[in-house]
Amino acid sequence: MKIISEIGQDDIAIVYIGETAWGHMVEFVESVQPPLPREKKWVLIVSTLYGCPVKCKMCDAGNVYYGRITKEDILSQIDYLVTKRFPDRVIQTEKFKIQFARVGEPSFNMNVLDVLEALPGLYKSPYIIPSISTIAPNSTDKFFEKLIVIKNQHYNNGNFQLQFSIHTTDKKMRDVLLPVKKWSFEKIAKYGDLFFKEGDRKIALNFAASNEYSIEPEIISRYFDPSKFLIKITPLNPTYHAKKNKLTSFINPLSAKESMLLVEEFRTLGYEVLVSIGEPEENKIGSNCGQYIKSHVESKMKMKEGYTYKIKIN
Repeated sequence: MKIISEIGQDDIAIVYIGETAWGHMVEFVESVQPPLPREKKWVLIVSTLYGCPVKCKMCDAGNVYYGRITKEDILSQIDYLVTKRFPDRVIQTEKFKIQFARVGEPSFNMNVLDVLEALPGLYKSPYIIPSISTIAPNSTDKFFEKLIVIKNQHYNNGNFQLQFSIHTTDKKMRDVLLPVKKWSFEKIAKYGDLFFKEGDRKIALNFAASNEYSIEPEIISRYFDPSKFLIKITPLNPTYHAKKNKLTSFINPLSAKESMLLVEEFRTLGYEVLVSIGEPEENKIGSNCGQYIKSHVESKMKMKEGYTYKIKIN
């Protein structure tokens, strides 16, 4: 992996743009969670596809799609970041999290499963926590069936995180936001029954909350068992596609007070609720979910709320 450029700052997040042996460009991220030092929590966010065919309405990674990233090139993203900080591959951090969430729907790439199987043998760490975030497209059943087997073999006792990004309870709006055929709430719930076992982390239902679409806790309660699923609410990050599609964040990233009524509604129904507001500086770096440096470089629009850091060319 040859690093072409990078953006960010060491004590928050850095986006790396690398070139594979095949000449493809790939983005990946390392971040910490201030005030926690890297020794407490370190997060890697890697790409699984070259671009993305889904074209979610708030995501900048959907402009292009070139195909699946190989097992070797997914691992090379991880290994570059690991060996930069820990050359002996002994990871001195209490929580080491790898999110397959920078660019691409991971369930479209079976190579992700091969990477998950390989990780425990490559790095020494008390806790390697892989995280899969998915919209659960149709025709991915084999991926998710094998994911259960791998999770049970390699990542017991809460060392795996699964997240379904659903964003709204309005079926028609969900189809607009995520414009591919995908699992219904019923199917996601049934899969959760198969996936979850005692000791596991609860499965997250993620809502990037916007003023333009609804979130009704009562609808969620019809399908999802609070003992197996939790609710994650995040701001809608500043992206060119969100701006183009006139989507605005329900949550101010500098304050979570707008979400409190929604949080209480979910809690009244028995759900654990996580309001996840990252470091606002990450929006300026371009390292947050939905952001994609390639789109920023190619865009003719101006963005004051994000992508303001200068790109360092190596």
